[in-house]
Amino acid sequence: MKRFAALLDSLTFTHGRNAKLRLLEGYFADAPDPARGYALAALTGGLELRHAKPAMIRGLVAERVDPELFGWSYDFVGDLAETVALIWPERPAPGPPPSLDAVVEALRGAGRTEVPRLVEGWLDQCDASGRYALLKLVTRGLRVGVSARLAKTGLAGFGAVPLAEIEELWHGLEPPYRDLFAWLEGREGPPRIDERAAFRPLMLSTPLEDRALEHLSPADFAAEWKWDGIRVQLSASGGRRRIYSRTGDEISGTFPDVAKAMGFEAVLDGELLVAREGVPAPFGELQQRLNRKTVSRAMLERLPAFVRLYDMLFDGAEDLRGLPFELRRDRLEAWWGRVAPDRMDLSPLIPFTDWPELAAHRAGARATGIEGLMLKRRESTYLAGRPRGHWYKWKRDALLLDCVVMYAQRGHGRRSSYYSDYTFGLWRAAEDGCGEELVPVGKAYFGFTDEELALLDKWVRANTTDRFGPVRQVAVGLVFEVAFDSAQRSKRHKSGLAMRFPRISRIRWDKPAAEADRLAALKRMVENG
Repeated sequence: MKRFAALLDSLTFTHGRNAKLRLLEGYFADAPDPARGYALAALTGGLELRHAKPAMIRGLVAERVDPELFGWSYDFVGDLAETVALIWPERPAPGPPPSLDAVVEALRGAGRTEVPRLVEGWLDQCDASGRYALLKLVTRGLRVGVSARLAKTGLAGFGAVPLAEIEELWHGLEPPYRDLFAWLEGREGPPRIDERAAFRPLMLSTPLEDRALEHLSPADFAAEWKWDGIRVQLSASGGRRRIYSRTGDEISGTFPDVAKAMGFEAVLDGELLVAREGVPAPFGELQQRLNRKTVSRAMLERLPAFVRLYDMLFDGAEDLRGLPFELRRDRLEAWWGRVAPDRMDLSPLIPFTDWPELAAHRAGARATGIEGLMLKRRESTYLAGRPRGHWYKWKRDALLLDCVVMYAQRGHGRRSSYYSDYTFGLWRAAEDGCGEELVPVGKAYFGFTDEELALLDKWVRANTTDRFGPVRQVAVGLVFEVAFDSAQRSKRHKSGLAMRFPRISRIRWDKPAAEADRLAALKRMVENG
């Protein structure tokens, strides 16, 4: 646990990508099996420890620490694991601190009632740094600035193999990845996985700015719509049918209506959407079906799903990824002409001769509920990850509204000492008929520099009017210009509306809060698509 705790501390306070990669590579080289495999699983979100919940941790600390003291401490620190690690009363405990693999394997074999006493004993055996790492591990709260892809990139650097080779195998592997590390260290060959209906890493796009078009030739690219759903891969082989999200999570059980239609042998790339009267419905309707273990018959009938196909990776056993996009598209169209499965159609290509003509198509995207355009280089092979210069997403322009800050919450990792997460709202007529009130419409935690964050944190502390655990309510006074992609109706928000993908565009220190926008403006945006 000490080595894992040191890794988390170093990753938390290391900002550069290359520096984080060096830390990961060093850890993978030095840590033994199976601890390094469990650490890798924790960093990539693949470690399941179902019975260790934050509420249980609060219950343990409540047995040893005055609740009032813990409440004030948690409010000040803003992070549960860090608060408990610092405030936990140390008691002599037999034995050395537990190893990472001992913790994982004990929790995997423990029943629900056994877990609290296990965790309590480990907290007694660890120092503050070890307690912090332990709690982050068991609550799955590892926010140390390392994405799953970055962890895999560090793994590729450690083993001196291409990242694409690791991603090709990844979803056929299980923690603690002994066979993977044996291959990366040259002790064995590549791990053997069941390739029937396996996940293949997706090819992703890079954002396109208008001024970048002058460096690109229209003749080199095909264009299609960027639909407002979720990217999926349909993989059907050997009688197995799998639907994967862009990150490789299997979601077949959530969309049995689509899986039922996959009576073919192919791997397809597309956009999962919900239909309303034969046309794609707003994302909010698809969202009702996401992250569900079971879907009722009524929901299947009310929110029927389908996939709009973009690309073809395998035709039967034939791997098409080495072909140019143009030829893969030809193969997809020919396959569609032969098979034409239910619950699927083809995403149409958009004919154009120059950028102004394509820009005119993009300008009308919002009216039809489409996110924007995709540009795909005709000669591009299907490459895993986000290779530059091949695919571009040219999203419609963001919407802008001036919103008033209502609440602030401490961040995580290196931002845990700052109030960096902000909830903001718009004005509407008060429910009691007296004047106006603010109602929340979104939350954002990026779009500002470190220097601006320091100023915002100082403002929050000086203008706090109430506290709710790690959250502070602030006085009406600060305005953000918020950029967002769209808005949708929401039962979770008092306003009845929520912004999609909001980010802070500008801090309006100069603007009086009374001059911020009204909720009616956001309602018009929803009504106009």
